[in-house]
Amino acid sequence: MTELTDYSGPFDHAFSHERLKKETLLKLLKAYNDYLLRVDGYWYLTVMNKWGNEEAFDCDVRVWEKAQIWEMKTISGLLNIRGDDVATLFKYLQVSPWMHIYVATMDLRNPNHGLLTINHCPTLISLEKEGTGREKRICQELEPKLMGIQAGFFNPQTKVTPLKVPPRTDYKDCCCQWEFKLDR
Repeated sequence: MTELTDYSGPFDHAFSHERLKKETLLKLLKAYNDYLLRVDGYWYLTVMNKWGNEEAFDCDVRVWEKAQIWEMKTISGLLNIRGDDVATLFKYLQVSPWMHIYVATMDLRNPNHGLLTINHCPTLISLEKEGTGREKRICQELEPKLMGIQAGFFNPQTKVTPLKVPPRTDYKDCCCQWEFKLDR
């Protein structure tokens, strides 16, 4: 069976993603990630425009608390990611669909200590362009909660410390930086 680089040509009743080349699947994964990012932004803005930012933020927190747990169970189960240290969390982060929207580095100093640095965040850039200051709540309230959920999924004793969070003053620096640490 020929691997496809695209889906040009006639309709194929037997089409399956399995027929796509790896490079094409990776492009498709990136497009799906971009789609998720846009859906997240569109629903937030729709709620905000209809009922205000306070209601939109409250809904955002509730949605992400539930979605984060589902994603972590699904992905870690699918890829058999098991363990209770920061290294295991970082393995999960490497495969999380959301991490593919960022330019990020992970500095695993030892299995129980690591730094996550987000160097490019499309959400932050959009919020900064908007100019209303919404990045402060998203980055200082929602993100710490989500980072805690992620770390706690593998080990509730993991301490998550935001080292740098918006609003930014130095645009040459990273968007945000997080420390994950287990004292053992």
